[in-house]
Amino acid sequence: MHNIIVQLSLNETMSSRETTYSQAKANLASILDQVYDQREIIVIKRSNQKNVALIAEDELSGILETIYLLRSPENAKRLFRALEWAESEEATPQSLEELKEELGIES
Repeated sequence: MHNIIVQLSLNETMSSRETTYSQAKANLASILDQVYDQREIIVIKRSNQKNVALIAEDELSGILETIYLLRSPENAKRLFRALEWAESEEATPQSLEELKEELGIES
């Protein structure tokens, strides 16, 4: 089985910060709003316990979907090739009609 290493990075609009359990408890509503509205990941530090991170549900869903799609080495290679092609100079936008004609699909 092939191993593919993928480095996921936070996009420019997503940041991470830390807070304590006590601060999180006292400011939960505003922290939840920050997590969603500002796309922040909030790490809650707990004394003598493991830390926990809060992340918006749609961000988590996107991460899990990406992991699922990249689980298969062949699918990952295909997706990365498609991404490279889309970002290359060879990729030129096409209208729907041009694409249908290229693929031999009748309107």
